[in-house]
Amino acid sequence: MKNCMLRITAYFASLTVASCLCDGVRAQVTQDAPGKSMAAVLQPFVDSHTLAGAVTLVATADKVLSVDAVGYADIVAGRPMRTDCLFWIASQSKPITAAALMILVDEGHVCVDDPVEKYLPEFQGQWVKVEQDQDHMLLRKPKHAITVKNVLTHTSGLPFKSPIEEPTLDLLPLAARVRSYAMLPLDFEPDAKYQYSNAGINTAGRIIEVVSGMPFEEFLAKRLLEPLGMKDTTFWPNADQLARLAKSYQPCADGKSLEETTITQLKYPLDDGVRQPMPAGGLFSTAADLCSFYRMLAAGGVYEGRRILSEQAVRQMTSKQTGDLGDEYGFGFATGSGKIGHGGAYSTNSCYDRNRQLIMIFLVQHAGWPGDGAKILPAFQAAAAEAFGH
Repeated sequence: MKNCMLRITAYFASLTVASCLCDGVRAQVTQDAPGKSMAAVLQPFVDSHTLAGAVTLVATADKVLSVDAVGYADIVAGRPMRTDCLFWIASQSKPITAAALMILVDEGHVCVDDPVEKYLPEFQGQWVKVEQDQDHMLLRKPKHAITVKNVLTHTSGLPFKSPIEEPTLDLLPLAARVRSYAMLPLDFEPDAKYQYSNAGINTAGRIIEVVSGMPFEEFLAKRLLEPLGMKDTTFWPNADQLARLAKSYQPCADGKSLEETTITQLKYPLDDGVRQPMPAGGLFSTAADLCSFYRMLAAGGVYEGRRILSEQAVRQMTSKQTGDLGDEYGFGFATGSGKIGHGGAYSTNSCYDRNRQLIMIFLVQHAGWPGDGAKILPAFQAAAAEAFGH
């Protein structure tokens, strides 16, 4: 219902669901100490109709410290948020794709300093824009071809997306989308600046396909998601997962209430096999699954005794790779302020605070957050740091 009738008082009042761990997290929970539930921190935002609902998780490399659900997964239906709810994690897909590519780097099949055209010949002969106005465009050859490192760090000059990726980003096969990027002139010289680019991470996904000889989604599942036990991480939620999917919300025009919306970047129905995988932003996941991914990184590439990535690969992913450029970005990860992590288009966020050695997962489904909404994630992270940071 898009009529802003969600100005509800009793409907929102005092619902807090602090439940046990979902099946995907096999670690000890220590929530017996008073004041360590994150739900109490977020409940005021639910009561003020700024937040529909959220799932939060705090962990170390070997232990889950807190997992909470607060508010609603579906306001109109009165469906409470649960810790096993599914969320579209959007650009949080980027570090997962980067990790998959680093498996091939570890095995010697890919070198991050290689030009992309070594693996994808369609990128041969690219041009870069020098001048452009409404009447003309001046092009020249770039000083060097874009590299694998460039596409992982948003320094390639590739645009955010291709003109063919309309009206949603998941309609065409990955090979066709990436071929369209190769046909476009670069926006700037490779390595000259940082420009956030879905096209770059999708290109990394296509390299995985070509080098491995497997569809991207198949390689991702077999080599990364399954070894990490990430059973709810998928491009195509099944019936059970759709039943656990949190509804998406956006602020009403008055800024004082919420209305339901859709995921505008994806085609519906979400379980339709016609939809194509989007390495840069197509995954759905849960707090438990994301915790497994970050536990592996926090442990230097090892998960439950099994090595997934080399220590060197983890260091490369999680350290600044953008040189003297202002933005701090590794391979698929933001790396500033002592944290590695990534956000998503509908306000999800996950990170590993290296100073405090804390994993912090924050899952919501909100398309835009004016006013007090901007305070929600910092409030959670500050509370987690105070409760569990050492």
